[in-house]
Amino acid sequence: MTEQPDDATDDAFMGGQLRLRQPRTGHRAGHDAMLLAAATAARPGQSVVDFGAGVGAAGLAVARRVGGIALWLVEIEPVLAALARGNAAANGVAAEVVMLDIGGAAADFSAAGLPPDSADVVLMNPPFHDPVRHRASPDAARELAHVATATTLQAWLHAARRVLKSGGGLTLIWRADGLADVLAELQRGFGSVRVLAVHSDPAQPAIRIIVQALKGGRAPLAIVPAVALRDASGAPDPYIQEVLAGTAALRF
Repeated sequence: MTEQPDDATDDAFMGGQLRLRQPRTGHRAGHDAMLLAAATAARPGQSVVDFGAGVGAAGLAVARRVGGIALWLVEIEPVLAALARGNAAANGVAAEVVMLDIGGAAADFSAAGLPPDSADVVLMNPPFHDPVRHRASPDAARELAHVATATTLQAWLHAARRVLKSGGGLTLIWRADGLADVLAELQRGFGSVRVLAVHSDPAQPAIRIIVQALKGGRAPLAIVPAVALRDASGAPDPYIQEVLAGTAALRF
């Protein structure tokens, strides 16, 4: 079993409801993970799978908000997987942590306990930065976690479609200028798509999109009211502060 790094920070999320050890450098959980968790619809008793879980931030935040779920944290990087396992234990959350390549074969998922049509909910924060526009990081792990390849979105959505039950829910976060790509890929097996735009402030273009979809859903596309991290004065938006503190869910 991979040991956790000595050089890790201990950080508070959800207003202190969740504490996470994570690497001091490289990929670190932040607002994206908490917004993704707050947008994920789950109920007690459901099987919830966090793809690309990192140190477990988004999945553990869902478990903190919705008790009684069966949580799976899927991560390819050994150090992050070890941290996720430790974070689940430290926060008193029962979670299965498995090391898998999201683009791997169905047999690999089945061997890890995630066969086809087994999950009620999948949430994901895939690497989404455009390699053409993104300045490469010298940290290999950070680069792997942040930068998309030409097939990243297709591979991750294919894996989600395979593991989800019919009618199961998908929630993902992506860069806003990639909305067309997300909608195109979701046409393969998903429907009932709802899109929430996230702005840094109300006067600026959106920086993120959070998308919900159902496997086999048939409802028409819906664009829900957008949110902004800061209000027009530049102060943190009170509603988003409640979301990040774990006292409110994102409205879809």
